[in-house]
Amino acid sequence: MSVTREKVVVAMSGGVDSSVAACLLVEQGYEVVGLFMRTGVAEPAPATAHPLTTSGRPHQGCCSATDAADARYVAGMLDIPFYALNFERDFDRLIDYFADEYARGRTPNPCVVCNNDLKFGKIVDYADAVGARYVATGHYARVGRRDGCRVLMRGRDARKDQSYVLFGLDRAVLDRVLFPVGDLIKSEVRSLATRWGLPNAAKPDSVEICFAPGRDYARVVRERRPEALVEGEVLNEAGEVMGRHAGIAHYTIGQRRGLGIAAGRPVYVTGLDVDRNSVTLGSADSLLQEALIGQRANFLVACPEDTFRAQVKIRYLHTAAPATIWRLPGDSVRVVFDEPQRAITPGQAAVFYDGDVVLGGAWICSSEPT
Repeated sequence: MSVTREKVVVAMSGGVDSSVAACLLVEQGYEVVGLFMRTGVAEPAPATAHPLTTSGRPHQGCCSATDAADARYVAGMLDIPFYALNFERDFDRLIDYFADEYARGRTPNPCVVCNNDLKFGKIVDYADAVGARYVATGHYARVGRRDGCRVLMRGRDARKDQSYVLFGLDRAVLDRVLFPVGDLIKSEVRSLATRWGLPNAAKPDSVEICFAPGRDYARVVRERRPEALVEGEVLNEAGEVMGRHAGIAHYTIGQRRGLGIAAGRPVYVTGLDVDRNSVTLGSADSLLQEALIGQRANFLVACPEDTFRAQVKIRYLHTAAPATIWRLPGDSVRVVFDEPQRAITPGQAAVFYDGDVVLGGAWICSSEPT
């Protein structure tokens, strides 16, 4: 066991990953403080269609009352201080962002924003208040060193790697971050949880956005921005009317299912025009695009000021593809892929990698067809 007594605040969500992270840090000799984020999101009612947690309730997202109870129980087992902070106002702004993006014909990524503003924003502020040097989470990512500086790296478990949703971290925050489970694969995490007798050892992973149970994203838009759900035309690529839609917030680039159009052939959403309130459908080939423009770029390492090469992910489950990145005035970039990529989607993040090292990323605002 390490003899260090550095203080670390651990974001405990009630899931097995953050619980094992806290256990590992205690085992390593850190002075650990557990922190749970209360978001004000109501817990969904039980439904047998969903897997059950150890408490007998469906596990859809995170930050529910059940999750808080699980986190508190683990903190009690470890005999560490545990606090639940009210982040409801900040989380309400996150939900507004989510609704606003869909209303603009974009596909939001609330997990990235939550990490930037809450998990590694407000929690760092709390760490400062209690005199903690570090903050830690259960993310599957690692921190390494490059040119004498700390760098963000992919997690060892390629199937669970979450480095994509962490690209927006401030470089100064990166110096204070710990990812205790980043060098483990999921089965090893569950094995440790079982060995330590954690009540959430077999708890299913959260699979949904916590404020949109059932993945009913349109409901969130309907409640927050009802004016965005206005009927409009569904067009083919020639501009001919194919039918009607109930609001562009029901659609995302690359979508195939739930279109409500009998085209006689596979068609996909290839365009969303907010000004015309129209949805355009086309073939799979029409989704192939070779370049994108990204804004609000954030770099975690020193990159050339003009052009550099990287592997680029355009969504969480996308396989990073080789590309050339041009840095544009301000905080914008242009990314040109060696091979066209499918369904480059405004609102999502383009994240740049050099092997396992995260160089940075940007928010996609537009794309260019082949």
